[in-house]
Amino acid sequence: MTSVIDEVLRANDYYANTYSLKYLTSEPVKKLAVVTCMDVRTTVEQMLGLRVGDAHIIRNAGGIVTDDALRSLLISYHLKGMREVMVINHTDCGMMMAQSDAEIRERMEQLTGRTAASPLHFHAFTDLEANVREQVAKVRTHPWFMDEVTVRGFVYDIDTGRLKEVV
Repeated sequence: MTSVIDEVLRANDYYANTYSLKYLTSEPVKKLAVVTCMDVRTTVEQMLGLRVGDAHIIRNAGGIVTDDALRSLLISYHLKGMREVMVINHTDCGMMMAQSDAEIRERMEQLTGRTAASPLHFHAFTDLEANVREQVAKVRTHPWFMDEVTVRGFVYDIDTGRLKEVV
């Protein structure tokens, strides 16, 4: 039986034989970073009209500005020239299916029969726009970002493909 990993490794072989992106640098061409969800329906490059190399894209469950996302944004800003940040959450997000981190932890403990010390937080939320505002604030208020960094938040509608800015 062939695994999905075996399939993608075959695809990588073809990709490597036709590889043409050596010209790119690690700096985002458009000086943009995007923090968004890992949901497969959030096709960042397509929804924003970006090409490979245009932006640093940071994805995680819920599009949360975690410590690790902040670390990446700070590197993007101070070492790679990024000057604008988009935080994009989306409708029908799985992180909204639980009322709290405790509910997610309890569900996982029941499924596995085990407890775990990590992760400490899952960052569940119930109000989509409030969550976007919270994530934007985490970036805007971080002391290592200068005033020149533009940070804006959006909700991506899974049903329509449209972005709505959250003010």
